[in-house]
Amino acid sequence: MDNYDLTKTHIVAPTGPIALATHDLEVLYGGRHRSMVDASLQFPQNTITALIGASGSGKSTYLRSLNRMNDRIATVNGQIMYRDTDINAAKINVYELRKHIGMVFQQPNPFAKSIYDNITFALKADGITDKAELDQRVQRSLEEAALWDEVKDSLNRSALSLSGGQQQRLCIARTLAMAPDILLLDEPASALDPISTAKLEMTLKNLAQSYTIIIVTHNMQQASRISEYTAFFHLGHVLEFDHTTTIFQKPTLEITHDYVTGNFG
Repeated sequence: MDNYDLTKTHIVAPTGPIALATHDLEVLYGGRHRSMVDASLQFPQNTITALIGASGSGKSTYLRSLNRMNDRIATVNGQIMYRDTDINAAKINVYELRKHIGMVFQQPNPFAKSIYDNITFALKADGITDKAELDQRVQRSLEEAALWDEVKDSLNRSALSLSGGQQQRLCIARTLAMAPDILLLDEPASALDPISTAKLEMTLKNLAQSYTIIIVTHNMQQASRISEYTAFFHLGHVLEFDHTTTIFQKPTLEITHDYVTGNFG
């Protein structure tokens, strides 16, 4: 693992419109320890990009930087370009930003409220009070998250009574209700059984027709099944970015080949 040359990288420029891009992104903890070094990537619109790498490689740190989740715990330098604006700039309204770049975490975290209130909580906080619009947003987001048919007759039921897979799809629906452009997911299936994971993956593939999705996963099979592009991280460096089929079948770098084939470490 220590014999690889981390100065060698292979970053392919994706085709089509770019939804989000980072330039020389660097994350420092305590002002000194660098968890992420000079990460420059472009994420194509309406596709799924998987971020892979061993634990501690920096992929979750990178993901959390994309909607400013690291603001209070780390210093993030470099540019994060979204709609021709550097959203890493000090003047950015982070609350408004997160309406456009939503996030779903590793463990399902529904509120201790009804299914309906989980979806409408942020909408009401954003000033939406019209019952018809709230109802429409609830139905649409639950349909997009492939949960509507399972809960449409019990929207007043506690979200905590749902299964783990349903809770995670509810968290996705809660994020989609704010009508984001980009959906960030940090190991969203790690706590789910295989059947729930399959439902989640199918949901994400359908969502990619309308949203740009960036997902951190340790599951190599999951990355190969659902993503169009894959980025390989190691020790805070983005070493390779290419079409997923290329990454898994014929990567350019030896370290990437060793990681995806299990000959790593």
